[in-house]
Amino acid sequence: MMRSEPRALQLNEHGQLKHFLTLDGLDKAILTEILDRADSFLSMGEQSVKKVPLLRGKTVVNLFFENSTRTRTTFELAAKRLSADVINLNIETSATSKGESLLDTLKNLEAMQSDMFIVRHSDSGAAHFIAEHCTPNVAIINAGDGRHAHPTQAMLDMLTIRRHKGRFDGLKVAIVGDILHSRVARSQLQALTTLGVSDVRLVGPKTLVPSFFEEMGATICHDLEAGLKDVDVVVMLRLQKERMKGALLPSESEFYRLYGLTEETLAWAKPDAIVMHPGPINRGVEISSEVADGEHSVILNQVTNGIAVRMAVMSMAMSGQLQSEEPAAKDEK
Repeated sequence: MMRSEPRALQLNEHGQLKHFLTLDGLDKAILTEILDRADSFLSMGEQSVKKVPLLRGKTVVNLFFENSTRTRTTFELAAKRLSADVINLNIETSATSKGESLLDTLKNLEAMQSDMFIVRHSDSGAAHFIAEHCTPNVAIINAGDGRHAHPTQAMLDMLTIRRHKGRFDGLKVAIVGDILHSRVARSQLQALTTLGVSDVRLVGPKTLVPSFFEEMGATICHDLEAGLKDVDVVVMLRLQKERMKGALLPSESEFYRLYGLTEETLAWAKPDAIVMHPGPINRGVEISSEVADGEHSVILNQVTNGIAVRMAVMSMAMSGQLQSEEPAAKDEK
């Protein structure tokens, strides 16, 4: 079966989000709208009542086929701050796979009159598959699928960069670590280039940073000093050993020696560079505690910004679904 083109699947006839599956095909205007809306939600964390009624009466299902604590929790908080009812389902990957079993799960959840599925799955393309087969007017948000995409993580990273740097044009960004297995790196690269960053460097050993990423607009660096030289933003990624097959690395200690971010190696970046990490952090493997907890680190800001970005995406997708319903409703009268 031929898969739908990402932009056509994600947008309604008015050009508004109705699903959020990938950044592929989305333009600068939509990404900027997400960031602007997220900015408006950030102040809610300081209020005594942290709720708005944008999703009141709607049911959001956190459908996690792959374990996650941080992502699931921030999606749950985001949904509740939008006044939605939330159902959390943790389904063992071994018990469900793409095909009939996934469709059966989907149909059962649709029968409960769910309005939005937040999907995390170990198979690349799972969220796309669900969006193609779900009942119309159910919004699908991708919370990470295999090596493919993690669009809300990329957008919370973009919000963090914009709030600290005030712009995207002219910035130099280094993404360091296990690029090969990282859905975050792919989504970050798409977001950065769409928003106007022309100098994005992917840094790591040849086994973890294949040359084909150059086709996506990145510069490949296998030397850490060259990769970090005069950058404004450093994004560190963990080694995803659970996805590795074969001996891609001699050892964690050797990786840390060559590519670990320490106070000494961070000195190659600009004096006001910020350090980011999507988590979970492996201290002493890709980053030192001194840097992770230091003055350049904005890692905890990323977590805070994640709630606001997920609120923005969920509210925009639900609005887009409702706008899609209006022409059909008018035709029935």
